[in-house]
Amino acid sequence: MVKREVVWTISSKKQLRKILEFYTERNKSNKYSQRLFNKFKENLQIAAQSPEIGAKTKLENIRGLIVDDYILFYEIFKNKIIVLKVWDCRQDPDKLNIPR
Repeated sequence: MVKREVVWTISSKKQLRKILEFYTERNKSNKYSQRLFNKFKENLQIAAQSPEIGAKTKLENIRGLIVDDYILFYEIFKNKIIVLKVWDCRQDPDKLNIPR
């Protein structure tokens, strides 16, 4: 079993930051944001070890990892997985596009 490195794209980092800042501002505390970020990291580490754990998408080598109300879309490579998008499932699904 190959352990892959988890790499975030610039756009996925921005999406993550926006989500975490929203909850920090709304809750006037970063406790929930930190807990959510830790869940993302833990689940991505599992996906790095077993990349097929995520749900298949129509795009080759791209899977979606469901974490609470979010889907972390990632692309699988031999030595890494690249997080392409952090998608809030409460959004309009017609607006979903997964960059490559």
